[in-house]
Amino acid sequence: MEIGRRILQKFGVSEEIVKAMQAHHEEHPYETVESRIVQTADAISGVRPGARKDSVENYLKRLGDLEAIANSFKGVEKAYALQAGREIRIFVKPEDLTDLEARNIARDIALRIEKT
Repeated sequence: MEIGRRILQKFGVSEEIVKAMQAHHEEHPYETVESRIVQTADAISGVRPGARKDSVENYLKRLGDLEAIANSFKGVEKAYALQAGREIRIFVKPEDLTDLEARNIARDIALRIEKT
């Protein structure tokens, strides 16, 4: 952290930003609004699948598991997990499903993913 402070100071970064950098891992007190914002953004980005200390194998397995859940539903032609698993694109067979059934499948897939 001291190295980070020196680098930021070397480039003339404002003291508020330096304090935000120091506090973002909760090692220093939150002295500025920017400190809280940086910590919140770090927490949000850190909880997404694949964000931190995850092997490529685990990451790919998780995406494959999400796709398998979606593909297990009748009427789903193909599913693709995107953005570290935060989004799933699902292609259905329009001849097999009505619009209402497609909407219900989307809800059911989301519920099963939450449970799993």
